[in-house]
Amino acid sequence: MSSLPFPFPRWLALAGVVSLGLSTFVSVTSAEDDYPRRKAEEFHLRGGIPNALKKLNEADGSEVRIAYLGGSITAAPGWRVKSLAWLQDHYTNAKPVEINAAIGGTGSDLGVFRLEQDVLRHKPDLMFVEFAVNDGGAPPERIQQAMEGIVRQTWKANPETDIIFVYTLSQPFLEDLQAGKFSRSASAMEEVADHYGIPSIHLAMEVAKREKEGTLIFKGEKPAKDAKPEPGAPMLFSTDGVHPLVETGHELYLQAIERCWDKLEVAWAEKGAPHELGAPLREDNWQDAKLVPIAQSMLSGGWEKLDSGENGDTLAKRFARLMPEMWLASEPGAALNFSFRGSVVGFYDLVGPDGGQLKVKLDDGEAKAMKRIDGYCTYHRLSKLQVGSDLDPEVVHTVSAVLDSEAPDKAKVLFEHNVPDLEKNPEKYAANVWHVGSIMLIGDLVK
Repeated sequence: MSSLPFPFPRWLALAGVVSLGLSTFVSVTSAEDDYPRRKAEEFHLRGGIPNALKKLNEADGSEVRIAYLGGSITAAPGWRVKSLAWLQDHYTNAKPVEINAAIGGTGSDLGVFRLEQDVLRHKPDLMFVEFAVNDGGAPPERIQQAMEGIVRQTWKANPETDIIFVYTLSQPFLEDLQAGKFSRSASAMEEVADHYGIPSIHLAMEVAKREKEGTLIFKGEKPAKDAKPEPGAPMLFSTDGVHPLVETGHELYLQAIERCWDKLEVAWAEKGAPHELGAPLREDNWQDAKLVPIAQSMLSGGWEKLDSGENGDTLAKRFARLMPEMWLASEPGAALNFSFRGSVVGFYDLVGPDGGQLKVKLDDGEAKAMKRIDGYCTYHRLSKLQVGSDLDPEVVHTVSAVLDSEAPDKAKVLFEHNVPDLEKNPEKYAANVWHVGSIMLIGDLVK
């Protein structure tokens, strides 16, 4: 990522927000910056992870399922892969296995909706949750609604699943961390962790310390593969100020987990205990967030359900693990209409070079134009389209999403450094379609 994306509020009804393909940070107002910051510490034990440690130490060779729910920093073959390998080496008589539920460029506001599909149905024993960077521009109350929803949904499904919040680092957070303060997003998450007794690990305390000392370069140009490192040269953490290099930054993240794991083990009482939900931190938490399948009866016009089988559609096959059903609207006027009672609604979809423009209408509001391509879209990626939130849950609401005959001006949408790809491969951008997987909903459909 050569530059930070433009500022925009993440949660406005009918704002047409799309998740960026890389971990992102967005600007916040001065009022939002007044949110109280937590003192920066690498580790908080709280209630620990007694159930997972019991299974890991039982030495009977049974599977221990470790889930990783997060953004692109978790999706990379870095701390996720390294920590799983470390656990496998550390607990040789158990069988730690991975549930990879990380999607680049997405935050807790999508994670809470896909939690059942991507994590809970696989029955995790332990879940790492990493969204502090991608939630960097979200209002604290939205962060807490989503993060508390993740906790309550998990423990409702299985009260013996342990959870660890992990916080990572992007360049806009570096100065605060070096001044001894957590980011606004991590501070909001810590309130949820306090309320439910969830341990938390900040993976980047050592990173911030080394950068301040001059022994680490947070963002720089990666040397050529055949370049020999100079003796005593500072470690290069990343090339974009967000994503750690696997061989350096992600190694420091692993070391933080190792240090904190020793403390988790020391506190372990050699017996597990189910977690109690108790009273919520926020009454408006998103415990009931879910993905709802799209039915043929909701569709009109040019739609096709794509085959994800061996000889099926390329995109449907590529994303089948995290989007098991995919619909394609390919003709202008293709419409998706439904009614519901609830408080939050949106779509789990794709953005990409062939993304068109939708006209989306909520209730009797004005139809809003929403592009399914953004500045990074030289490729396809999973995303979300937020339609409405904080709605009256007792009222029947209607949603209409129609593929517009007007195409986006893709040369203006793409960031300047991505325009050459459009000029070189115009056929890749020629179509104007919509790939959508399901409805994001807190509430229920009305037939």
